[in-house]
Formats: sequence, structure tokens, C-alpha cells
Amino acid sequence: MNKNSNSYIIIYSTVMVVIVALVLAFASLSLQPIQKANQDNETKGAILMSIGQGMDAEKAKDKTAYINEEYAKYIIESFAVDSKGNKVEGADAFALLGSLKDEYAKPENERVLPVFVGKKDSGEKLYILPLWGSGLWGPLWGYLALESDMTTIYGAVFDHKGETPGLGAEITTAAFQNQFKGKSIFNGNEIVGISVLKGAGSSADNPNAVDAISGGTITSRGVQNMIISNLQGYAGFIEKTKSEDVVSSPQDEDQANLTDESTPDLPVIEDQSLTVRENE
Repeated sequence: MNKNSNSYIIIYSTVMVVIVALVLAFASLSLQPIQKANQDNETKGAILMSIGQGMDAEKAKDKTAYINEEYAKYIIESFAVDSKGNKVEGADAFALLGSLKDEYAKPENERVLPVFVGKKDSGEKLYILPLWGSGLWGPLWGYLALESDMTTIYGAVFDHKGETPGLGAEITTAAFQNQFKGKSIFNGNEIVGISVLKGAGSSADNPNAVDAISGGTITSRGVQNMIISNLQGYAGFIEKTKSEDVVSSPQDEDQANLTDESTPDLPVIEDQSLTVRENE
């Protein structure tokens, strides 16, 4: 065949395109398990961070092994709940993390939402509620960890898909997330979530608020709306847990057997029907 002919060029190009496509398809399929494992690892890391664990992942020689070890140590249970707070048999909490958007698109009484139970070094339980919402340019998500009183926030982690660097993207920083520690999602018996207020120091004396990000008003409001709307979905579970769980409070050092080293120094901010107030 004449290598300078049009037919040769077309056949050659077609064969090369097919070969490259096959190689790329094979590579993509081969890498899917690795990509899935990496995604799962990042998710586990975020869940751990919401309770102040797994913080040395980037320093670890084997990041995956480190996170899996910490996850097995500090995440003691996971399950899914319905709108009334009842556990849903057979539901995979971890798998549900990939479909939170779809769950929140359903009517409230049809939603199945994941819950993760962590623990402090003291053994006290922490309840981690995954979050899903919308920012200025795309989805927001995160994890809100509650103390065993189901009222006080122990920790929070937020992330985003496309918020503006230096502005809305600041929700991923420790400076913003640390404000949530010790804040309360309740005002009396009413779930009010956490307001995100404009102006430095605006939330200083407010147990139900944090300061917004300067220049990131819409993203800050997105975090606020995400928290209250998601807590509304978990209201039944929060109510049941508040009424059923006994919060341990050791009476003496022998009973507690705790040290400053085993108990994180976090700021710490009865049994009735709960209501949920939606932010405007």
C-alpha cells in the first residue's frame, strides 16, 4: 500500500485511535479498584478528622494503613436511620455516603441517612452525621460530630467541589472548622443548627453561631443551610438518642481513670420532644 495515499493515512489513523482507546479503557478499568480504595481512604480520613483523629495521615509512611488502623480503632459502629430515627436493617452506611444527594432529593419520610459512631480515648461515644448541601459554585459536604449529649458539637469537617480559592474554599481550613467545637445545635428544646454570622467576632457570645468567611458570604450561608437542613433529617435519631442513651459522667478519679493525655481539651458548651427551626 502506498504510504502517501489518503487511504493509508485514514486506515493508519483509525487503527491507532482504536489501539489507544483500548489501552485507555483497559487502564481505566484496571485502576478503578485503586481509585475506589483511595476515595474510601479519603472519606475515612475526613470522618476521623471530625473527631480529632487521623491528623498525622500525611506524615505516615503508609497513609492507607495508618488511616485504616485509626478508623478501626476510633469508629466503633455505623448504621443508617430513617426519618423517625429507627435503624434501617441491611443498609450500608458507608455506601450511602456516595448517594446523599439522592437521599435528600427524596421526600423526608423516604430518606435513609448514614450515622457513624466514634469514641474518645475515654470510651465516651461520639455521633458523626454526614452532611450534604450547596455552595456558590457546586456541592458542599462534610461531617458534624456530636458529643454523647447529642447537643454539643465535638468537631466539624467541611469540603467542596468548586468554591473560590481564598474565599468560599476557606471552609476547609482549621480556622473556620475549629469555631464549631463546643457550639450547640440546640436552643432550649429546639434544634436551631449553627448560624454563620458576618463580621469578625460576631459569634463570640453566641453558642449557636460561628463567624462567616470574609468574602465568602454565599458559601458561608451554604454551610449554615446545609447544617440545619441535614439536622432536620436527623431530628428523629437525635431525639431517640437523647432519650435512650445515658451520658456517662464519672464521679471520681478511680471510676474515671482518665488523664489529660487521654482526654482532648475541647471547649464544652432533657428529655422532651424536639422541634426544628429552619433558617431563613
